[in-house]
Amino acid sequence: MSSISSSLLGRVDARLSHLPLPCSVVLPGGQRVGPSNAQIEMRLRDKRALWHITTGQIGKLAEDYVEGMVDILGNLRDLMRIAPVLLDDDPRNEPSAATARIWHGLRRTLWEHSHHSREKDAAQIQSHYDVSDDFYALWLDPRRVYSCAYFAEPSMTLAQAQEAKLDHICTKLMLKPGERFIDIGAGWGGLLLWAAEHYGVDATGITLSKNQYNHVNRLIVEKGLQGRVRMLLQDYRDVDESQPFDKVASVGMCEHVGRPNLPLYFSKIRRLLKPGGLVMNHGITAGGVDNSQLAGGMGDFIEKYIFPGGQLVHVSVMAETMTRGGLEPLDFECLRPHYAKTLWYWVDALEGHLDEARRVLGEHAEKTLRAYRLYLAGSAMGFEQGWISLFQILGSRPDGVVEDRIDCDRLLRARQSEYPFNRSYQYAGKASAGSTNAEKPQVVAASAEAQTA
Repeated sequence: MSSISSSLLGRVDARLSHLPLPCSVVLPGGQRVGPSNAQIEMRLRDKRALWHITTGQIGKLAEDYVEGMVDILGNLRDLMRIAPVLLDDDPRNEPSAATARIWHGLRRTLWEHSHHSREKDAAQIQSHYDVSDDFYALWLDPRRVYSCAYFAEPSMTLAQAQEAKLDHICTKLMLKPGERFIDIGAGWGGLLLWAAEHYGVDATGITLSKNQYNHVNRLIVEKGLQGRVRMLLQDYRDVDESQPFDKVASVGMCEHVGRPNLPLYFSKIRRLLKPGGLVMNHGITAGGVDNSQLAGGMGDFIEKYIFPGGQLVHVSVMAETMTRGGLEPLDFECLRPHYAKTLWYWVDALEGHLDEARRVLGEHAEKTLRAYRLYLAGSAMGFEQGWISLFQILGSRPDGVVEDRIDCDRLLRARQSEYPFNRSYQYAGKASAGSTNAEKPQVVAASAEAQTA
């Protein structure tokens, strides 16, 4: 290994010595740097990966792994313990030099405006969500809810926490039988069907994923919900505005919109909402105020292998753009630790079905599987570290009416929406904050029956 300088090997050895658990690097010729009994072992097929280790480019190291230039042996949780220590800087930081900031800002602006046409958005969504329904079914809960769960009780399973999340959203939106409800980016239909079955709403979902569209329409027929629930293969920009909705939900959708389009996105939601109606925006946000993606190559890795066209903004930017779109932000709730726990559930489930995953993924299975293993575990680490976050923002389209309205036996003036400006309604009638209220389907059925009597 004469082509690798002793000084570089020394730098690698020094970096490994500062890690929180034993780690070693095996060079292409077989030479080992670090202990022989390491918990994490990186076997290099290309010496260029050494530079990514010594410079803290863990996103580039992840690319090396996906492309087969590096094999990583060991537990993913252990790997994510050492990853933050390998970084040279907080990945939320923007470039420090003025010239670098200007170039970075220009590059970001050009990227933002070139990645979000209707055609590109559809292709980008399908490249991720249409990988394989059978693949996602291996590690998601039975409802295939592909977003942050809500562990309202510590003992909850993932399936229970996902149902708690669905009910949490429906409760915050104050859904009622007969209301017109739309779920923008409805995924595999978890929230759409929960709202229809447990709250009696007339529900519409939209997606750009052909797999999700077909899956949900099969479920609608199986559950006998035709006429009251529909799933459309449609861009959010093309949703009919002629009949406003009472309530709107957007779960895990705003990350795909792109920063320049967020004001347009929220203004579209405003036009879809009736005056006084409520919207729930549930989405991943950046942990830093200024960074458009994580440094250390992590943002580039996700863009290349997982979510092309995805982009995060800080929650303050999300609130500002909601307001610019004509909506009033009302209630903020951070679920960041809940997403870390959700992701570790997904990691453990996928790790337990690797052979099945290889079978259902077919061609290029190993590359896809390597990318998703690092993506899921790395995201869990990112939420734990606070590099990324998750916020539910409840908002309204103010109706402009300033008058006394009865709220919990009190008069409250100037509400301008259905929101009562207190949180007591979110917990009323529940044994605990984590209850999904099993009696609710009966209540909905009784209410619907009363309306038709």
